[in-house]
Amino acid sequence: MKQVTFAERSIRKSLFTGQRCAHNCILKLLLSRLTIPAALCLLAPQLVHTQETQTAGLTLLSQELQTAMVENAPLGTSQMPETDIAPGTDIGIDADTPAQTVATATEPVKSAPERELIFEGLASYGNYNLFAKEDMTKLYTSGVEYDRHSWGYFLRARMDYVAEVLPFVLLVEPAVSDYWGDPLSHNRKLVPGVGITPIGLRMLWRSNTNLKPYMLVKGGMLGFTQKVLSPSASYENFSLQSGFGVQARLNQRWDLRLGLWGDFHFSNGFIVPSNPGTDVMNASWGLSYHLR
Repeated sequence: MKQVTFAERSIRKSLFTGQRCAHNCILKLLLSRLTIPAALCLLAPQLVHTQETQTAGLTLLSQELQTAMVENAPLGTSQMPETDIAPGTDIGIDADTPAQTVATATEPVKSAPERELIFEGLASYGNYNLFAKEDMTKLYTSGVEYDRHSWGYFLRARMDYVAEVLPFVLLVEPAVSDYWGDPLSHNRKLVPGVGITPIGLRMLWRSNTNLKPYMLVKGGMLGFTQKVLSPSASYENFSLQSGFGVQARLNQRWDLRLGLWGDFHFSNGFIVPSNPGTDVMNASWGLSYHLR
């Protein structure tokens, strides 16, 4: 066996030691290069979570500060919604006005239309043959008329709907008449009845002044306790009224109405063969009560 000298052993030991040191250096270098990425991988989620937490905290803090500033701001410095009201316009609202009242004040208020109740009377003073032939009759009525401003204005006149109820109607006619309504006696008789007028129109000028001219037309029906104008005619008759006059203001609620001239026509419209009909000229009066 070959003898290994001391020098060879020393050289081999030196080579082994050098190789070992080189291996250790290479291993340390590799470990150092791998440690930094691994550490970054482990710390990155924690850094991101920390940054998100800090951002959320800053946002919440900012919101709390804004809320505190608004609550502690002096009266009149808070932001208000935009409106069409020009700056500096006085809308009559003070600091003690409740918010609900302020909102209501800015909304347009719809006013009720003008309405009247007229307690009226009518008396005829003559006849003429316009739509009928009976000329020896007189007519007296009393009732309540309702007027409501419904259709705006036309020819500067307020257009009102009119309805009427006549609980009292009294007809004076010849005691005896023939089939055509011609009188056969100079005597007179009284025939009571009632009337209703569901359709009507009134034109009222200068409605806000003390003297208010008007013109009206009304249509309805009359009913009597017996056949009128002819023994062969009918109990029911169609009516048509027209006229004009003036209303004079008495106070804020009441007016005096004077019908200067009117025409009152009624006939049965040939619902039976005998249809004499009559036209009476009349004057009317009434007290008008304004409902608002």
